[in-house]
Amino acid sequence: MTYKKISFEGQMTLPFDELDSAPKPIRRNVYASAEIKPSKPAVANPSDRLLYYLSLASGSSGNSCYLGTKNGGILIDAGLKADEVEATLKANGIEMKHVKAVILTHDHADHVKHVYTLVRNNKHLRVFCTNRVLAGIMRRHNISKRLKDYHIPIFKEIPFKICDFEITAFEVPHDGSDNMGFSIAFDNRNFVLATDLGEVTERAHHYMSLANYLVIEANYDLQMLKMGRYPDYLKARIQTEIGHMDNTHTASFLKEIINPRLSHIFLCHLSKDNNTPEKALTAVRTALEEAGKKVGNAENTISDRQADVQLMALPRFESTSLFVFRPDLETQP
Repeated sequence: MTYKKISFEGQMTLPFDELDSAPKPIRRNVYASAEIKPSKPAVANPSDRLLYYLSLASGSSGNSCYLGTKNGGILIDAGLKADEVEATLKANGIEMKHVKAVILTHDHADHVKHVYTLVRNNKHLRVFCTNRVLAGIMRRHNISKRLKDYHIPIFKEIPFKICDFEITAFEVPHDGSDNMGFSIAFDNRNFVLATDLGEVTERAHHYMSLANYLVIEANYDLQMLKMGRYPDYLKARIQTEIGHMDNTHTASFLKEIINPRLSHIFLCHLSKDNNTPEKALTAVRTALEEAGKKVGNAENTISDRQADVQLMALPRFESTSLFVFRPDLETQP
């Protein structure tokens, strides 16, 4: 399957220009406090409850995505060149001044190699990760030690606040210095991302089963890996519990947790050499249909609107369109 470069012409963009001209409320500095408070819906207008998601790229060549509200947002991982990130966000109506932070899943290069350039170009940004991830970045990569000046330490299973989000990092098994997924709460909904993991542990299962929108790895097709060109030691490493998830394991897990709350599934970090979008989508779609679910293609067609869950494989090198997640007004307060 070949992905075409996406054109942003005529696409919906975030209404930041309207916000910039409006009176600004006095806001607490979210970086100055580790205060933990329960997440509560702060808005009553449905238009204020929209959640925006954009995958900039997903794969071993580089990973990054944006998640935001009308008040601003965050980047998850920084494996793409800073100018590419800035240009793609701008094409979707998102200026860098509206991006408040970068949160990092782990210290592998395809997730962190451009983080310092990004914060050097945008000095208002802060980098949220564990101390072990920061130490791993300093040890593994040729990245300026000045990155420490932008670092805000976080701890797994202890929520922290950025903008409208309450974020909880949770443990995932992988062979980085420290590895985590993120559960991001907004307006009684949860966006959960778990990339680069070899298996679904109990805690990862807990957070992913609560997701309304889930980004989960489907890295390889087992037969393609076994018959492929990788050396035996690398094939073995990929298949371990600290390696990556294959299509069938991801499909089986999703079949287990599928529920009416889970509306969107995005398959991420597909291997260029050992997987195809068609194979990953077929494996997951089949499992979900066996669970009795009608599966859409996340293209907002009439057929998609009649589906129980939307399914998409994220492109390796291109961005997606800007997704707009709306609350279910019949069930949300």
